[in-house]
Amino acid sequence: MAHPLKHFFTITKHRHKVIAHCAKAGILRQGLRHDLSKYSPAEFIPGARYYQGTRSPNERERELYGYSRAWLHHKGRNRHHYEYWNDYNPKTKSIENVEMPLRYVVEMFCDRVAASKTYNGDAYTDAHPYTYFLRIKGKHRMHEKTEELLCGLLERLRDEGEEATFAYIRKLLREHRHG
Repeated sequence: MAHPLKHFFTITKHRHKVIAHCAKAGILRQGLRHDLSKYSPAEFIPGARYYQGTRSPNERERELYGYSRAWLHHKGRNRHHYEYWNDYNPKTKSIENVEMPLRYVVEMFCDRVAASKTYNGDAYTDAHPYTYFLRIKGKHRMHEKTEELLCGLLERLRDEGEEATFAYIRKLLREHRHG
């Protein structure tokens, strides 16, 4: 049974959390463009069809078909996903992970925190995004420098909280712009 309104409210609530986090990080304009593709028919219709409210509808679509067409569409249009950053290396003749630019790693961090808040609700703690990240850590799914940076941000969030982590992110972005 499809749930278009529930799906709409969930993705909009999540997106607004990401925008707020991006504002705290100092990348508001980037946050305003976050996940707009989720409102496209290619992503919205399957999202409504496989909506559960406790996890991404893409997970259910994968369980049923072995892959998610909505996810394939999404990751190819949104640079804050590490899966976007894979390319053919002519020297090794293989597909390899590419290091993500800092601003997209920051958006990915904001996205993960917002998703954890959305799906964990009142049970959310600053450790949730890190715990979720551990599922892929060390499995060579993203460039090692990208993984190291994301892991460090998530550990800082877990250990020092949001305020300290966003202050650190703003400092990193300032240094990157002026460095």
